[in-house]
Amino acid sequence: MANSATILGCEGSRLGAGEAEFFREADPWGFILFSRNVDSPDQLRRLTGDLRAAVGREAPILVDQEGGRVQRLGAPHWREWLPPMDQVARTTPEAMERGIYLRYRLIAAELRAVGIDANCAPTADIAGSDTHPFLKNRCFGTDAETVAKAARASAEGLLRGGVLPVVKHLPGHGRAVVDSHLQLPRVGAAIDELDATDFVPFRALSDLPMAMTAHIVFDVLDPERPATASADAVTFIRDGIGFGGLLMTDDLSMEALTGTLADRAAAGIAAGCDIALYCKGIRAEAEAVVVASGRLSSAAAARADKALACRRSPDAIDTALLEAELEALLMGQVHG
Repeated sequence: MANSATILGCEGSRLGAGEAEFFREADPWGFILFSRNVDSPDQLRRLTGDLRAAVGREAPILVDQEGGRVQRLGAPHWREWLPPMDQVARTTPEAMERGIYLRYRLIAAELRAVGIDANCAPTADIAGSDTHPFLKNRCFGTDAETVAKAARASAEGLLRGGVLPVVKHLPGHGRAVVDSHLQLPRVGAAIDELDATDFVPFRALSDLPMAMTAHIVFDVLDPERPATASADAVTFIRDGIGFGGLLMTDDLSMEALTGTLADRAAAGIAAGCDIALYCKGIRAEAEAVVVASGRLSSAAAARADKALACRRSPDAIDTALLEAELEALLMGQVHG
């Protein structure tokens, strides 16, 4: 039987017997971790091992480790990173891609060391003058070319480190002027404008194994529903952008969406998303999401298998050497 069409969060830093039994029965395709689940490297290795043991397989374990404001693993055990846009600003255009590659290759090493093998990055949204602050400096830049190059470099760094990238947020979040964690953003731009800007990086990254939708209404695609819950928007992601990989919803707990969590999950799957992402780790809510999401469809299962086939053993690196090179790139721009 196919796995549940879900990625689920867990409650805390340890997996209790009751929670493990729930995961065994629910059989989510994967798991996602947050700061509430993170204490120390040893603890995190135990937790990731216990999660996989609960479902009896090498299930993917995801985290949001962009660096900057969004990183679930932080000091004192893990590196603290500049926001992505700040790092781009501190390197020369010639060195930017190398610097971003090094950043995410080092992040991948940290994640793999504790059993995490998927990262909800890169963010391929384009920042604009009105982009909401919750997102703005998480972007790589303000033009499509810079964002596409940096996002590709970050994905390559993750993949070479044995970590699957999850590109986000399709088909583009940069024009949002409200925080989709709290409100539903709406984009009224014409298709020609979007084709020339917002959609460009995602087309350039359409070969990546996994991606995440945006909880945003695009009037030109579907004026009634956010992309996550819109069959028209998901069809555009597939056919207009050309993304053929595993497509997951953004977190169903976000208040841009309406209805119960079961309603939200069912709407995302009905729209054509392969996986429903529920992050909070509240048992009753997770149970409702599992029931509403059902099992992976045959097409979704094929895309899931193809994504997992991209997992690889990390290339060997000299961590100190890569750290020194990245620091030199950053300092070189700071000092002109």
